Amino acid sequence: MKSVLKRRIAKYSRWLHIYTSMASFVIVFFFAATGLTLNHVNWFASAERATRVTGTLDPSWTNTGSSEVHKLEIVEALRRRHGIGGAVREVRVDDAQTAVSFKGPGYSADAFIDRKTGTYDLTETRMGAFAILNDLHKGRDTGAVWSTVIDVSAGLLTFISITGLILIFFIHKHRVAGLVLVGIGGAVAYLMYAAFVP
Repeated sequence: MKSVLKRRIAKYSRWLHIYTSMASFVIVFFFAATGLTLNHVNWFASAERATRVTGTLDPSWTNTGSSEVHKLEIVEALRRRHGIGGAVREVRVDDAQTAVSFKGPGYSADAFIDRKTGTYDLTETRMGAFAILNDLHKGRDTGAVWSTVIDVSAGLLTFISITGLILIFFIHKHRVAGLVLVGIGGAVAYLMYAAFVP
């Protein structure tokens, strides 16, 4: 009975490990590759492009005589005129100026609007394809759905690791060597951290 159970555990662990690995291959490859690009951001810094434009909005949207401004009209007008992407990260209002900040993966746009006249200065920054990939890796300015994708990916990677570890216990020839290598890998990672991370 015990040997039958062991065979079943080995069989299903192998099956789950193989097919989960294949099903999540693209996402595993993505996070592995972007781990490298994220660690060497300076390699791709030259791809950054900034554009500055000026314009005028309807002064009645900003010159309201109170701390309230017509935020929706302002945001939609800026999007329509300049093709701005990203999500609205912040709208700041003071006595003289309204500032609107848009953020997305590898992207930012900041508009500064004179409340009295409605004139604005807009700077849009596109940081290139690798910056987009890096922000997707970090989940920065990517929204709730992509955040869920990252959580699911982390769960899949954890599951693949656990099923791989379970499998080593059923490969008698390589069990000891495999477990020793797991221990060495963990020890080396810790020593590198302890010795070289400030």
